[in-house]
Amino acid sequence: MRDAVVVEAVRTPIGKGKPNGALAHVHPVELLAHTLRTLVERSGVDPELIDDVIGGTVDQVGEQAMNTTRYAALSAGLPESVPATTVDRQCGSSQQAVHFAAQGVISGAYDIAVACGVESMSRVPMWSNVPEGKDPFGPGIAARYPEGLVPQGISAELIAAKWSVTREQMDAFAVSSHRRAAAAWDAGLFDAEVAPLEGITRDECVRPGTSTEVLAGLRPAYHDPGFAEHFPQIEWNVTAGNASPVNDGASAVLVMAGETAARLGLRPLARLHSFAVTGSDPLLMLTGVVPATEKVLRRAGLSLDDIDLFEVNEAFSSVVLAWQQETGADLDKVNVHGGAIALGHPLGASGTRLTTTLVHAMRERGARYALQTMCEAGGLANAMILERI
Repeated sequence: MRDAVVVEAVRTPIGKGKPNGALAHVHPVELLAHTLRTLVERSGVDPELIDDVIGGTVDQVGEQAMNTTRYAALSAGLPESVPATTVDRQCGSSQQAVHFAAQGVISGAYDIAVACGVESMSRVPMWSNVPEGKDPFGPGIAARYPEGLVPQGISAELIAAKWSVTREQMDAFAVSSHRRAAAAWDAGLFDAEVAPLEGITRDECVRPGTSTEVLAGLRPAYHDPGFAEHFPQIEWNVTAGNASPVNDGASAVLVMAGETAARLGLRPLARLHSFAVTGSDPLLMLTGVVPATEKVLRRAGLSLDDIDLFEVNEAFSSVVLAWQQETGADLDKVNVHGGAIALGHPLGASGTRLTTTLVHAMRERGARYALQTMCEAGGLANAMILERI
């Protein structure tokens, strides 16, 4: 059976997803086009050889509608003959793009594919694709879950309550994310993965000076009297400080068959070893990373102890800390260059951003195996294992 390898991985700096954010003036198509252009330039691959471009975007409306990935590929200068499609598995959209690209290569459907993603949350705010007064779920969901589903922030609070994750633990984890990200920037560890854009060279949300004392002063972000009455176990400890911000950014990875890389004289960063997707309770919503981790390890024939590095998307501190409780993973191996709480979470771009950071961290640290997993709205999760070769 053929294998699939990553030979290049790049991302933009990540900006605040607000009107005054560093990248708010950049159209999302151009954000993604910048990473695609840089990916091709850095790899030296003839773009005529690319069989498909698969991109993730969550809010596919307005400036992110009409198959954003196709127009980004054209704007990047890729040949018109190179196709592109846009997928949506919520926060894991571009990780799913990696799965699809790799699976296409392994099956023989592709020789070379690009997996990528973009989100401009300053220009296309979250939930822009659900007009006011419209129900995106339908009557069958209302019948199956008569008490109703909840927003992600409430799910994060329910997770904190169920796993007894304290405010102090969540804030300490967030501070660690910022400090690791700042240290990685200072050590030049992001230089190989970041493609500066219009003078923007660094991630905008990293706060190296933050502390648990500073975060302790923040108010709960999701307190709601109705949910408080319905879920008395919630202690309302999720804040803007221990959750990911809203962001703008794009990222892309170049995937190809190992034999193709050898023929082109390219040195792979990592082999895409194993994949898993899973569904979980849509009320808790964000806990799928636990069964997804177990599933991908089982498929790979590996144990947790075999994994040298982990990337677990920091949608909320409570998610990663509950995952750690369930798996027993060593937090010293998790998000070693910081995570989404510090670096940012541009929804559709985050999957390939994690992959980009992970393959470069694997090379820098000499890691053999690494595992990436992401929680996703609706009770979903992706997981994959990479191997350095």
